[in-house]
Amino acid sequence: MDLDTTHPAISDLRRAARRRIPGFVFEYLDSATGDREVGVRTTRAALDAIHLLPSILHGETDPVLETPLLGRTYARPFGIAPVGMSGLIWPDAERLLAAEAATAQIPYGLSTVATQVPERVGPKAGKMGWFQLYPPADPAIRDDILARAKASGFETLVLTVDVPADSRRERQRRANLTIPPKITARMVVQMALHPRWALGMAQHGRPSLKLAESYVEKSGAASYMAHAGKAIRGAPDWAYLDALRAGWDGDFIVKGVLRPEDATRLKDAGVDAIWVSDHSARQFEGGPSAITQLPQIRSAVGPDYPLIYDSGIEGGLDILRAVGMGADFVMLGRAWHFALAGLGPRGVRHLIHLLTEDLTTNMQMCGLASLADFRDELAPTR
Repeated sequence: MDLDTTHPAISDLRRAARRRIPGFVFEYLDSATGDREVGVRTTRAALDAIHLLPSILHGETDPVLETPLLGRTYARPFGIAPVGMSGLIWPDAERLLAAEAATAQIPYGLSTVATQVPERVGPKAGKMGWFQLYPPADPAIRDDILARAKASGFETLVLTVDVPADSRRERQRRANLTIPPKITARMVVQMALHPRWALGMAQHGRPSLKLAESYVEKSGAASYMAHAGKAIRGAPDWAYLDALRAGWDGDFIVKGVLRPEDATRLKDAGVDAIWVSDHSARQFEGGPSAITQLPQIRSAVGPDYPLIYDSGIEGGLDILRAVGMGADFVMLGRAWHFALAGLGPRGVRHLIHLLTEDLTTNMQMCGLASLADFRDELAPTR
């Protein structure tokens, strides 16, 4: 099968994933917050409104895609964002994605609420591993998680700050999906109709929040079904941030920032990079799109401070748009899971190819030899 003709876009990978995974799993992956999911459409409209001007007579160009970030050079300016319960979407997803990221030399983010513990994923990710933290209220649990992540090879810490409460994802609720899943008769039927997914789950075991489970007893939660994730998730403040910065000796990123004033305060607090994100409208649908906030944050923190972006990216052109608006690096979450669920590990490699080809082509159309040149060119007028 020629994947370039059968699956030439992320939308094709999404359709493939929908065919291969149960409906309740797809709803978990694909849904956002709000009955009409306005936030998703707001972001898409904002990205589409960014127009790039083609440039002519540059001769043959071979754009450089290697991208430096926080003292490391990645092969591409994009990576794999952390996704909670990744192993529910496809069996052993965390380790499969980490291995592909290591091979491709792009970052892989492991969520605190993944279905695998850092010890099993870190060796697969190698130097490409980032550990994403939902901050536990108990400092002892927090310090133990950080120690485990560091011992597993994760050198970059990502603190997510835009999840102060559980979101209301209406599509997910209609699918009767809770975290962890409580199996219903309808789910059993859906699983039976998707044998590859079901057989993989039988081989790897029921997906659950394994890192969180190990702290349930310590937190005083009555049982695992009380939702292990809540047992370790607290409500951080600026003092918590300072303690975390002091206790982590690697690169420290804060994810989920939309206000310029928050960005400048984080920079002053010693945060190494800021991740501009609206959680792809999975938490809150009433705000502006992250892409419209990105240039304001770039202006606030200055031209040389590292900014990462995610939310709504659907191809290489969107990556180029994000860079033009001020990003140094771009992360995707859903797309990698569409690729893995739809086509297995070769789907992940195909997605890297799609993003690379689309980004390269659009850079050539704009006469760009590198993304650094693009940032310099747009900085005065952004």
